[in-house]
Formats: sequence, structure tokens, C-alpha cells
Amino acid sequence: MSEIITTDQDHFDWVELVASLNRLLRLRTTPIGMKLFASEEEMMAIPRLRRPQDIHTTDQIVGQASRNGWTVGITAADLVGAQCSTVIGLHPRSEEWLSGERMRGVWYQEPEDARAHQEAMDVVPCGQYEAMAVSPLASGRLDPPDICLIYATPAQMILFINGLQWTGYKKLSWGCVGESACADSWGRALATGEPSLSIPCFAERRYGGVMDDELLMALPPHFLPKTIAGLDQLSRNGLRYPVPPYGVNNDVRAGMGVSYG
Repeated sequence: MSEIITTDQDHFDWVELVASLNRLLRLRTTPIGMKLFASEEEMMAIPRLRRPQDIHTTDQIVGQASRNGWTVGITAADLVGAQCSTVIGLHPRSEEWLSGERMRGVWYQEPEDARAHQEAMDVVPCGQYEAMAVSPLASGRLDPPDICLIYATPAQMILFINGLQWTGYKKLSWGCVGESACADSWGRALATGEPSLSIPCFAERRYGGVMDDELLMALPPHFLPKTIAGLDQLSRNGLRYPVPPYGVNNDVRAGMGVSYG
């Protein structure tokens, strides 16, 4: 697993990027950034940073940024347990964590299934970071974030992916660990620097406010300008959101002829 990939040399117009995403996809949920810090002191320098007064899941912290529009910073002490803090590299993949004992009988019948789940999770290597913060991208307070988090419906998300693939095409492949799906999104994106799609899990929906029809894309910020450029071109080609239903009984040639001749 590679070290976290950052883009400290890049500079972005965050307000314009978010405005373009909203113009092209009509997102309902605030696009946010996530950034890891080597020390709590470094994190505390973020302007208008909120610190939790209660114990939370990482899902709740992400939800406070994406649903409330807050800038929030945490350390492992603010999180409910190692399942959350290990994904973002604030706790080691200890033998106790790898055993998945707390998941047995709740999410998995047998101990070997619980352990296999833990071993399958993508996590940030421990030892480099002490803190993490999330903030709306448009605020520019994490400049740049390590990754961006985009919540979207399936229709919005496939067009986002189409925009990402407009130039430099690459087949995108993801996995699903089931519960603890944060490992599929921010865990994988932080650890690999690759765009990472997830189906948000029960905990993200129960505690993080994720809506029934939302998927989550996590990706480093340098992917956003090319995705937006791709979305713009697709829109000029008539491939835009919302997708107007053509009708299941109509002669398809008239509709397809607009795009393909």
C-alpha cells in the first residue's frame, strides 16, 4: 500500500470548482474535503475550526461537514473506537482490531468471517498522523485537502465518472467490504490516491446522515478539474443531468441519432 498522495503543489479555485459541480450535477449535499495532519497543533491552525464536545463516529464528523457545512477537526480521542480511527491512520491495525471480535455476532456469524472483513479494509498506514479535519471545499480552509468527498445519486455519479473518463480513459474498479464502507471511500482514496466509489454502509446512513439514494466518491483534488472539463463537454454533447426519460416504447433511432448520427 502506497503512502498517502497529496497535491501540495496544486492550487485550485474551490468556489468555482464547487459551483461547476453544482451547475452540472445539481448536487444536494455539500462537497467537502478531508485532510490528515502530523500533529494536533498543525490541525488547530485551521481557521474557524470546531472541536467535538462529544464522542462521535467518523461518519458523524464527515456528516457535520457535508450536512451542516462545518469545519471540524478530530483526534483518535474524539472517536468512538478503533474501527473509525484505524481507517484514517490514527490507530494501528492491532491484533485486537484485526480479529474483528466486536463485529462477530453483529455483522458476521463466524470469527473467521469477522477477521476476513477487517483484513479486507483499505486503511491509511498508522504512525504518520495524529489528527484529521473535514471542511466544505468552497471554504478553502483545507488548501488543498488530501481528498474530496462527493455525495451523489446513482444518476449523478455515473455522469461524474463519465466526466472523469472523458480524457485519459481508465476502467475504474472498486470493491465493497460491506459494513465499514468508509474503508472503500475515504480509506482507499487516502491510502492509494485513486478515485474510490462506495455504497455508504448502515453506520454512515444511521450516524452520518447519508441519504437512501446517495453514493460516495472520494478522490484527490487534482482529479476534479479534468472531471468538470469532461462534464462540460458531455453537456455540450447533450449528455447531461438530469437525464430526461426517452420512453421504453419509442423507436430508439430518433433519440440515438441525435448523438451518434
